[in-house]
Amino acid sequence: MRPYELSLSEAARALADRRLSPVELVESVLERVEVVEPTLGAYVTVTADRARAEARAAEREIAAGRYRGPLHGIPVGLKDLIDVKGLPTTASSRVRAGHRAAADSAASEKLARAGAVLLGKTHTHEFAYGLTTPQTRNARDPRRVAGGSSGGSAVAVASGAAVFALGTDTGGSIRVPAALNGVVGLKPTYGLVSRRGVASLSWSLDHVGPMTRTVEDAALVLGALVGHDPHDPASLDAPVVDYRPDGTTDLAGLRVGVPRTYYFDRVQPEVEAEVRRAIGQLQRLGARLVEVDIPMTRYVQAVQWGLMVPEVTANHEDTLRTSAALYEDDVRTLLEAGERMPAGDHLRAQRARTLMRAEWDRLLRTVDVIAAPAVPATAVEAGRDAITWADGTVEAVSDAYVRLSAPANITGIPALTLPVGHDTDGLPIGMQLLGRPLDERTLLRVGHAYERAVPQRPRIADPQGATEAR
Repeated sequence: MRPYELSLSEAARALADRRLSPVELVESVLERVEVVEPTLGAYVTVTADRARAEARAAEREIAAGRYRGPLHGIPVGLKDLIDVKGLPTTASSRVRAGHRAAADSAASEKLARAGAVLLGKTHTHEFAYGLTTPQTRNARDPRRVAGGSSGGSAVAVASGAAVFALGTDTGGSIRVPAALNGVVGLKPTYGLVSRRGVASLSWSLDHVGPMTRTVEDAALVLGALVGHDPHDPASLDAPVVDYRPDGTTDLAGLRVGVPRTYYFDRVQPEVEAEVRRAIGQLQRLGARLVEVDIPMTRYVQAVQWGLMVPEVTANHEDTLRTSAALYEDDVRTLLEAGERMPAGDHLRAQRARTLMRAEWDRLLRTVDVIAAPAVPATAVEAGRDAITWADGTVEAVSDAYVRLSAPANITGIPALTLPVGHDTDGLPIGMQLLGRPLDERTLLRVGHAYERAVPQRPRIADPQGATEAR
């Protein structure tokens, strides 16, 4: 097995035992970047010289007995909204041409402290305002969308061009591309991971989280990212816990909510079948399935857009007036639409969010997690604008992809997506687990139990769209 094919957990064990050096690992991943990048376009910038220097430093530290932990010497890609001192943060936009970060973001600072090696900055849909990331192609089939807005991060991880990556999630932007590319994506509880130094899309909905090949890997990355940050007004002063799963598959006594409403409405039959099969596996591991009704579903789209659109436009108010021509057409249109949204709509969305949070809180007292599809459809062909459902409903691709992920952003609850199967075209299907605020540990436990019960190597995508099962 080549080093770039290792999961984070496997690579960390090999580095700690000195069976592998950080230099060997980083060189392997950089070689992989050279192979897949011309086809997939995951990166805005590859910092190869910096990565090699950091790998050499990690090698010296580990050899001297100064091992920092499981991220030490592990190559990471950062979504290009996340500041790294001295590097551009382009947000994949011409508006940010020439920008260089004056300081590290909280996330990059914590990863550097943990010894992670920066490979480069990954593509996002411009300013994260979209669900396809058009600059990047799907790791499993380059003719299809990568998902967004953290598409570059998902594709880098899926293709072996990063061992792990960070993304951001405002309406599903970690979970959507993770599901479409067959990797794990975790949106933590709102405020658990600091957003200081991260270009904001919508401040009341934004989250930062890991994208990895396994649930265990996601737990390791989350452990390095958490901690109160007084410089982020939304940062929670929550206890720091050990998120690593205990390795068991026993879910006896766990209550898994299975939605009767919303999450299985207008979903591709293969997606529904694979997710229900995965839920059945949780039951075989001892979990008790409980049918639940999802509250206030008719308001989800209106609340998501009512919160997000005016906040995004406010963030871009100055540049929209001075540099409107530099935005891509789709993003500029959305920003201009935000200028025309009445303040009353935003206030009504805020009130509805308060009610929705209360209803979800009541729901999550009856179950420990909710299991559902991550997205209603697998990756569509690039350039396709809409999906037509069996009942004749025509839905915009971006609306379809955000529909099942938005509730967790509105309410701030944690949500994890993990791959559970493929459709007949070999495209990945993801299951989403949603839990109580600050109970990421349970989500990770359940996801890890599923992975262990259905043993399969993380699949590395080749640049032609086929997958290699290792």
